[in-house]
Amino acid sequence: MPRMTRLIGVGVGPGDPELVTVKGVNALRDAAAVVVPVMEDATGPGRAEATVLHYVDAAKVVRIVFALNERSDHARREAAWDAAGQQVAELLRQHGTVAFATIGDPNVYSTFTYLAATVTGLLPEVRVETVPGITAMQDLAARSGAVLTEGTEPLTLVPVTAGAAALKQALDGDGTVVAYKFGRQAAEVAAALQASDRTEGAVWGSALGLPEESIRPAADLAADDAPLPYLSTLIAPARRDGTRGGKL
Repeated sequence: MPRMTRLIGVGVGPGDPELVTVKGVNALRDAAAVVVPVMEDATGPGRAEATVLHYVDAAKVVRIVFALNERSDHARREAAWDAAGQQVAELLRQHGTVAFATIGDPNVYSTFTYLAATVTGLLPEVRVETVPGITAMQDLAARSGAVLTEGTEPLTLVPVTAGAAALKQALDGDGTVVAYKFGRQAAEVAAALQASDRTEGAVWGSALGLPEESIRPAADLAADDAPLPYLSTLIAPARRDGTRGGKL
């Protein structure tokens, strides 16, 4: 019987190694190789790799270059995905089971999506699985005390990498709004919060669970001219009147 090939996307959370699930740790340890994404100019372990190294031996970790922050050069990005897919496909041929560690969750804005699509094109027989991970918005909510949703409130997650237009639209609604990857557009985000009168109670954070962790009121965004980390997260809670169960 031919050996089954399995590619497992494992969510390792925002950076705190204590937030990796038991199932995620088992998947990392059971895999013959653990792939971690890095940028071309990386000089040390990235966030996913640093988390993985708490649970598996470094000899099992394979660093593969991705154009993680490339948005303008489509050809370069596609070439990076193709090269990464070829490397992972070869690891699967050699070992059978390979895990890919991704920060957050593998089904939420993850590089794993593109890798899995590339690998299945090369190895149609591969079985793709995912292990969910704790997201940055969940971790920020826990660390800041922000309640994400109550009762019938909607929750909108917006990546700000393409600008703040979608964020502005979401903030005009009544539900909680979460913004990802807004570090480079912090001024636009601050302006959108002020225009929609959603600054009060909003909070932003970066490097959650790491020594350089920063969690601050969103009101600080307008006053702080310093550049923010790319992977910054914002929570703007829904408008609430303080009535217990008022949104049921």
